Amino acid sequence: MNIKRLIFEGEGVSLDFKKTITRYEKIAKTMVSFANNKGGKLLVGVADNGAITGVKSEEEEKYMLTKAAHFYCRPAIEPVFEEVYVDDKIVLVAEIPPSDEKPHYALAEDGKWWVYIRVKDKSVLASKIVVDVLKRSNDEQGVLIEYSSKEKALLEYLEKMGRITVKQFCTLLNIGRRRAQRILVDLVLSGVILVHTTEKEEFYTAA
Repeated sequence: MNIKRLIFEGEGVSLDFKKTITRYEKIAKTMVSFANNKGGKLLVGVADNGAITGVKSEEEEKYMLTKAAHFYCRPAIEPVFEEVYVDDKIVLVAEIPPSDEKPHYALAEDGKWWVYIRVKDKSVLASKIVVDVLKRSNDEQGVLIEYSSKEKALLEYLEKMGRITVKQFCTLLNIGRRRAQRILVDLVLSGVILVHTTEKEEFYTAA
């Protein structure tokens, strides 16, 4: 594994740097966001700016990571560890495989369990729609789409405007939020529309 090349690429959807593990809740959030996505690697002993600081005790860091993965993530996550020597320092690599038990929840400091997804280099709270999509993405049955006037109206709007939010969709069709969410989840799962999450908002575009 070429750690220096990974570091050069910088933090992103599947890569996160941690100088050291300080809080279980914080690291559980990152692990969960990787497991809910396509997996990822945590490099412990690397500062945010990419400087290799190394770990003082890889056993201690491993213990913290394993405890966070087992007790602060639900369902539990099994990280795969590798120790890599770089410039006479040890970098601990914890690989989080993509999961087929989505969604994973992380225990937050408020004592509640939340679902996180990875957006660029941040772990962001998942919306109800994204949580439903994750829940049903493990479902073998697939989604049967019935194209009613509602779905058609949405796709026509997207063709014209390019994007839509849940609020705009409710207004467009004069329907309640729950109904709108159900339609959007079905369309995301069937690959007709795409969901885009940013730190500020969530919106939908045609696939």
